Amino acid sequence: MLKAGVLGAGHLGKIHLRLLNQSEKYDLVGFYDADPENAKRVVEEFGYTYFNSIDALIDAVDVVDIVTPTLSHYDCAKQAIKKGKHIFIEKPITNTVEEAEAIRTLVAEHGVKGQVGHVERFNPAFIAVKDKIENPMFLETHRLAEFNPRGTDVPVVLDLMIHDIDIILSVVQSPVKHVSASGVSVVSDTPDIANARIEFKNGCVANLTASRISLKNMRKTRFFQKDAYISVDFLEKKCEVVKMKDAPENPGDFDMILQNAEGVKKQIYFDNPEIAGNNAILDELETFADAINNNTKPIVTLHDGTEALRVATMIINQF
Repeated sequence: MLKAGVLGAGHLGKIHLRLLNQSEKYDLVGFYDADPENAKRVVEEFGYTYFNSIDALIDAVDVVDIVTPTLSHYDCAKQAIKKGKHIFIEKPITNTVEEAEAIRTLVAEHGVKGQVGHVERFNPAFIAVKDKIENPMFLETHRLAEFNPRGTDVPVVLDLMIHDIDIILSVVQSPVKHVSASGVSVVSDTPDIANARIEFKNGCVANLTASRISLKNMRKTRFFQKDAYISVDFLEKKCEVVKMKDAPENPGDFDMILQNAEGVKKQIYFDNPEIAGNNAILDELETFADAINNNTKPIVTLHDGTEALRVATMIINQF
């Protein structure tokens, strides 16, 4: 079992602590939190071991799980990597692309592995359809959340939209050509609602909307490709696949047939896959353990995290 330690015991950090503690692939050694009062509460409530310095925790583990505020990601990762430790780092990978590139260089120099916590890659609804997504040419995402002061230290693009940026980059196999965007600050010092249009060199277009001041929560993405429409509801963990094929010569009474202006007939049919239940955060942590143990590439690499941040930064620079 890999010895693991968590940096940061806030809302998400507590979840990571609980899952690492129950995982059969990790031995949870303990945690560090910059707030002594919060650390004390965590120890009293859950019984995890508290380390009084980052260095002490890093020295005691094989894997450092970084769940601190984004602004400290780089410094925490740098300390861990220089001591030869593998790093799991929550999204966004760092505060700047330059910091992300520096982390990638350090990881290569020290021969350790890193993974970024883009958890939606492990959402069961996305997993169920990702092999059916082939060369999409238009994508539309809506990620809306009710207001929560947690996360407002960064723009909504880094807080919410970056999830969808990563998903889009994982399925569109083409370089980004152009980005246009607008954002509005409503209650925070940084934009709370944003819309972005990403154009790719192969002609694909992605339209993204993210808001943290909505009256209801929504996390939906729609993929349009030749002869297929795929919808993923990341919140409800549901998906829908609608496909088209050449219509049979003698369609049945209940077959759905469309005919275009040229007289070509297509049959519409549903190809909805089964969705297997899972815990996405546990899966991302345990697949990282597998990558370390088997010396394979993590599912969400530091390169992936860097590219998602790069596009997010391009969007933010439009505001």
